[in-house]
Amino acid sequence: MAFALLTSVPPVFGLYTSFFPVLIYTLLGTGRHLSTGTFAVLSLMTGSAVERLVPEPLSGNLSGIEREQLDAQRVGAAAAVAFGSGALMLGMFALQLGVLATFLSEPVVKALTSGAALHVLVSQLPSLLGVPLPRQIGCFALFKTLAAVMTALPRSSPAELTISALSLALLVPVKELNVLLASVLCFTSSLDTRYNVQIIGLLPRGFPQPLLPSLAELPRVLADSLPTALVTFAVSASLASIYADKYNYTIDSNQELLAHGVSNLVSSLFSCFPNSATLATTSLLVDAGGNTQLAGLFSCLVVLSVLLWLGPLFYYLPKAVLACINISSMRQMFFQMRELPQLWRTSRVDFAVWTVTWVAVVTLSVDLGLAVGVVFSMMTVVCRTQRVQCLALGLAEGTELYRPLRESHKLLQVPGLCILSYPAPLYFGTRGQFRRILDWHLGLGEGGKGAPKTDGPPGAAAEPVRVAVLDCSGVTFADAAGAREVVQLASRCRDAGIHLLLAQCNASVRGTLTQAGLLDRVTPEQLFVSVQDAAAHALERLELSGPKTCTVWV
Repeated sequence: MAFALLTSVPPVFGLYTSFFPVLIYTLLGTGRHLSTGTFAVLSLMTGSAVERLVPEPLSGNLSGIEREQLDAQRVGAAAAVAFGSGALMLGMFALQLGVLATFLSEPVVKALTSGAALHVLVSQLPSLLGVPLPRQIGCFALFKTLAAVMTALPRSSPAELTISALSLALLVPVKELNVLLASVLCFTSSLDTRYNVQIIGLLPRGFPQPLLPSLAELPRVLADSLPTALVTFAVSASLASIYADKYNYTIDSNQELLAHGVSNLVSSLFSCFPNSATLATTSLLVDAGGNTQLAGLFSCLVVLSVLLWLGPLFYYLPKAVLACINISSMRQMFFQMRELPQLWRTSRVDFAVWTVTWVAVVTLSVDLGLAVGVVFSMMTVVCRTQRVQCLALGLAEGTELYRPLRESHKLLQVPGLCILSYPAPLYFGTRGQFRRILDWHLGLGEGGKGAPKTDGPPGAAAEPVRVAVLDCSGVTFADAAGAREVVQLASRCRDAGIHLLLAQCNASVRGTLTQAGLLDRVTPEQLFVSVQDAAAHALERLELSGPKTCTVWV
């Protein structure tokens, strides 16, 4: 019910969303420990869409009938977002796009939820203070809400402020007791009539009639359904994977797309808003000993009892208490910020991704922040491929292993033989770097033939390269532009009198190089399955008898 207020729909629709999706996921989901239903981030995103599609009238004074009509329109808009996101996830399932979950990295997901938690906290301040304010949407909504709250602070309700303070103080140790006590207190003290405290009111018994969301609304909510679908799948898949790794079983990401797609699509017919796996209830479910999807049926029984029999007990529950529940449920998301020092020590790049995503979510909006986070995360991957180093290799004494000269303290290097390892994909974005680095190491380029550049000690003698071995084990893929660059390298080496050998090309890269015309520049005998084989062939070509004539780098 608390998340329903966050979605800008009546509280009873939060109960519906905590019932139907759980039943459907129990039948189709693969996460044994996953608890589905209402989720704060999705509720916040859906609430922003609802407020934009069905705004509150500027007058603010609505009759009972007008309020019912407004609520019905908002419920329809929220259900349309759920329908659209469910349809998109089913389309992703049909295309087997479960792999898309890998593009939402852990820093992006954690920063998204932490930033959204701050949005939830600020959005609940008007309810905590008893100040009715229109909901701010769009960019900088958090700061607009803070400014409106500060302006309206003198008009806050002392009664609701007191209820909020007491609720927050008692909510952590005795959440259920706190809800019941607040309802009894409001009823016995007539706070709703004497102090104008906002209460939940009557919860309709039973279930709503199945109703297809208005198809005319779907084009309007498509821009909101797409990020909702992505967040639903990303959060659910990552949370399911965490517990699958912990308890040693596997998750089918495509099956998860089907489960959450059907869950959102079908539940939207019963006026439910978007749903997904939830952090807090999943943790509670695991702590309570739940080990299969059937554990969710027990929570369904509790919701069912409220819908059929216990609803009248919540009539006098203040909405300020629900706002406190929303804030309390964000604790785990705020606690994620404690991981930042460890993230800084582990990976500065991931720390930057977390920071950029969090700042974007807080300053802009949840969906735009998600887009910024994903794009920035992908850009860090692209930038790291641009900064890769091509390593010169030497033979570890007494072994057949070739190691980077910069990393090992005692390696053998044969005069006239240059063994290089290029540990990065070879595509249009790295072809220029590939050319510069290889020309530098082999002494090619504008100066023509020259002495190779070594990674050994300063002042070490170096002979012109006669044989070059390129270790391609780190080249995971190559596009047409990258393949042409290798062909041109073979031509430049041939013109410079350098015998070029390629080692450890995977089948995909080898096929691309062949299609680009590599075999017109080199013979099949110049392709080897390992660096050791290529080096042995190079030694024979150089007519060396053994390591006694080798230069030793120390």
